[in-house]
Amino acid sequence: MGTKKFLTGLGATATAVKMADVDVITSFPIRPYTGVMMILSQMVANGELDAEFVHADGEHAQLSICHGASAAGARTFTGSSGVGVTYAFETYSPISGGRCPVQMLIADRTLDPPGDFGSEHTDALGCRDQGWIMGWAETPQEVFDNTLIYYRIGEDPRVRLPQFNCHDGYFVSHIPGEVAIPEQSQVDEFLPPYQPVHPLDPQNPVGHGPQIFPDQGPALEAMRHNAMMAAMPVIEEAIDDFGRIFGRKYVPFVEEFMTDDADFAFFINGAHAHTARYAIKHLREKGVKVGLVKIRFIRPWPTDALQENLSKFKAVGVIETNSSFGVARGGGILTAEVCASLYDAAQKPLIASFMGGLGGEPITLNEFFFIAEKLNKIAESGKIEKPVYWLGFEE
Repeated sequence: MGTKKFLTGLGATATAVKMADVDVITSFPIRPYTGVMMILSQMVANGELDAEFVHADGEHAQLSICHGASAAGARTFTGSSGVGVTYAFETYSPISGGRCPVQMLIADRTLDPPGDFGSEHTDALGCRDQGWIMGWAETPQEVFDNTLIYYRIGEDPRVRLPQFNCHDGYFVSHIPGEVAIPEQSQVDEFLPPYQPVHPLDPQNPVGHGPQIFPDQGPALEAMRHNAMMAAMPVIEEAIDDFGRIFGRKYVPFVEEFMTDDADFAFFINGAHAHTARYAIKHLREKGVKVGLVKIRFIRPWPTDALQENLSKFKAVGVIETNSSFGVARGGGILTAEVCASLYDAAQKPLIASFMGGLGGEPITLNEFFFIAEKLNKIAESGKIEKPVYWLGFEE
């Protein structure tokens, strides 16, 4: 059922948003995300999508409009990249604190400096603690699917949280791939209309907003924590239903590739996993026992699943496409999370960080071969030579 098209990540997002029948869309231009709004505005103008399209005066306004619309019961969509993501930062906690399931595309772009147009995950990961569901897509197909899956998770009454639907700028946002487009009836079965729990309604007044008495704060923070933890089984249910309805099977949290007999593994998220798979196939032909572990959700972080998946390796190389200056071990954001996940594991792999893709640069096949060489030495010797490697600056 359905059709297949070649779409960019932006085109796949726009197609999924249309099929999700959103009510309110807000835009403001910044590359590389802008194209999704160009496509959606055309859909609205041509009568293909019945939605209110609001061109805001900046990213802060984009999110503020979506906040109000979602609180009133609308299914909303917005997006940004790079410094646009950080410009709207003030709005993220009130949106999640108000339990408004806004969806925001982040097509990653490097922050200033250097402000490059290529992908780097620091813009999105800088927002990771604001109470939003967060994860990355590797391909345009995964972009399309995640858009629907994230709405399903975020709008669930047990969760009611906004979502950062992330993919790599240019590597995914602008490079076409084959995308299976389902029938509208399938989407409708998977994603029912949004039913807000406490919508703004002049006939039934309720209070919304972040200004509260101090003694209410801990309870509200605990509610958001519990909602994020409640998302774990909801994610599993959504993934199961997605596979049943659409025929595409995903694992909920941690995807493995060629790991059955691997001594060491690349740990990664996002588009660079695509290149890593080619590197692993080549290395396997040469007898190198390497595999790949790809995390699908950064928030909520799947601690138990990762402990189970990573404990079987002798060494793990965390591929970091982000900057967190001064972080524990001097690597990136994901390394600290991985180490924390393995803290009480009975068997722990040795962990090294590999900083790459910064400034929007690609991580090349040769760089993955370099990572494999270092991890192989760690696995054989049982010692970490260096905790952090900067790809392109090491020998």
